[in-house]
Amino acid sequence: MMMKYRKSQVCVVTALAVTIALGLNARVGKAHANLFAQEDSAVVDSVVVQADDKSGSVIDEVVWVVGDEAILKSDIEVHKISMEMEGKTLTEEETCQIPEELALQKLFLHQAAIDSIEVSEAEINQGVEQRINYWIQDPRVGSKERLEAMQKKSISQLRQEMHDEYKNQMLTQRMQQKLVENLKMSPAEVRAYFKNLPEDSLPQIPTQVEVQLLTLTPRIAPEEINRVKDQLREYTERVTKGETSFATLARFYSEDPGSARQGGELGYTGRGMLDPAFAAVAFNLTDPKKISKIVETEFGFHIIQLIDRRGEKINCRHILLKPNISQEAIEETKIRLDSVAKEIRNGKYTFETAVAYVSDDKGTRSNNGLMVNASENAQTSRFKMKDLPSEVARVVEGMKVGDVSDAFEMTNSKGKKVVALVKLKDRLNAHRATITEDFQAMKDIVLAQRRAETLKKWVADKIKDTYVRMSPEYDNCKFVYEGWRK
Repeated sequence: MMMKYRKSQVCVVTALAVTIALGLNARVGKAHANLFAQEDSAVVDSVVVQADDKSGSVIDEVVWVVGDEAILKSDIEVHKISMEMEGKTLTEEETCQIPEELALQKLFLHQAAIDSIEVSEAEINQGVEQRINYWIQDPRVGSKERLEAMQKKSISQLRQEMHDEYKNQMLTQRMQQKLVENLKMSPAEVRAYFKNLPEDSLPQIPTQVEVQLLTLTPRIAPEEINRVKDQLREYTERVTKGETSFATLARFYSEDPGSARQGGELGYTGRGMLDPAFAAVAFNLTDPKKISKIVETEFGFHIIQLIDRRGEKINCRHILLKPNISQEAIEETKIRLDSVAKEIRNGKYTFETAVAYVSDDKGTRSNNGLMVNASENAQTSRFKMKDLPSEVARVVEGMKVGDVSDAFEMTNSKGKKVVALVKLKDRLNAHRATITEDFQAMKDIVLAQRRAETLKKWVADKIKDTYVRMSPEYDNCKFVYEGWRK
């Protein structure tokens, strides 16, 4: 089945493709997935959206339908590119399985919406920036210009395309965490699991390290801060005079890629999901016609406009501008920290003392610079190399215990450029697990298995009650779950 549309209609067609494919009337809102289970057999396997020109080239195609959600061929391509940029080489079988990964995500996203799971724009933007910086620092890329050339897109376009994908990944992870959050594992169960395993079947514990971190943010020139503030004041004046709307300015100028394309709108958000300084101003706004004073957060400078308030949540727009850090300021900060590192090595003072007096990293300064691994089930100071920030991992890789690094540039957890020193506090080389030394790691292994089993059962049950339709080209793919084909 082929449908032709003018280019101006493509976005509308994409949004309605599932409804058309299922032979349903267009409707507002989301229907529960199992409403589709009663549809008759006259269901179209896929809808092709084609440009109305002489080339006849396909713009996009619906290849899977999960509940009332479509998976497009372009979704699969974006996911594939993202995995390849992470250094993964996909086999033909793995490429064939990408739609299943996206379909699984649709199931978790549907449940996340029902359970009101949320992620903040700040978290999304931070994650997108970290991923882009990781790509840039890959030796195969090396610069923003090279990344743009490889992807045939600007950094701004990449941010926009990655926004929804990263948001969906975070929502999926949080939904999965909620589904297994009450699972517990007693010491007796852990010991029983490993008791009868032969030694060569015991898990291999990868190399783990403990790292101390000292960071310093390069100085931003006062003129640059004034430039940003003057620009925000100009935007406020233009809106106040009625020359343009706040939303229009946000679309053109805001440096928050996630909200900019929505006219700066963040959606209904609780106070806890926002930066504290931002929330303090936003929740005090009462008049939608007025614009806030300039607000400084760890992400940059903002102006905010209230849209609506519902109980403990507000919906507002904002425009974010980030002051530029000059390369000269970065180099000056590197020189300063290299001097600090030299004095530590010469015994003038300890790394811990330097952290107390120099570091501006709030997360580690009160802990003698010791990094905490929040990705583990129980917080620990031990990191597998893959769990460290990529810039830190590259530096630590060649260090010996007690070494202090040279100064290097990195992006911190708030997405800001900083200059850092690290000290390798300890290294535990790869080894076979023992119940005495690695109880927590062994507990995590058993608990992870229990969680995986719980999630697998949840998915299998969910698939049974969800309408699924796939393009015939995927009929021969080997999927993890057999219930997709109905």
